[in-house]
Amino acid sequence: MLNTYKTAAPISAMQTASTLIALLRATVVFALLTGATLVHAQSAPQKLQPIPEPPAMPANASSAQEDEPEVTIRERSGGEKAEEYRVRGKLYMVKVTPAHGKPYYLIDQRGDGIFTRMDGLDTGLKVPQWVIHSW
Repeated sequence: MLNTYKTAAPISAMQTASTLIALLRATVVFALLTGATLVHAQSAPQKLQPIPEPPAMPANASSAQEDEPEVTIRERSGGEKAEEYRVRGKLYMVKVTPAHGKPYYLIDQRGDGIFTRMDGLDTGLKVPQWVIHSW
């Protein structure tokens, strides 16, 4: 059986020249559009006004120091230690370090006074627990 191979027709000089001209045209158009965009981006807006000063903080606004946790460390007989964490006087977490063994945490997750034991603070699930409003 005889194998026949098809070969592409040779490219003529006219086809090569027209392809180069089309490529040059595209390059020139791209350069002009890019240059026009850069020139337009560099021109500054005309009517700029200064930003007004922010209003003063109200006198009853809470400061950052009030929101920092207050830590109370209690050491019991036998070498057990409990660290209590409070914000605005409300207990939200206790870290218990036994004399022998791993430390564990008691955490009030909902703010209702019911504490849940956790062996570590990283649960793998990151749920935002921000206080939006309290009374």
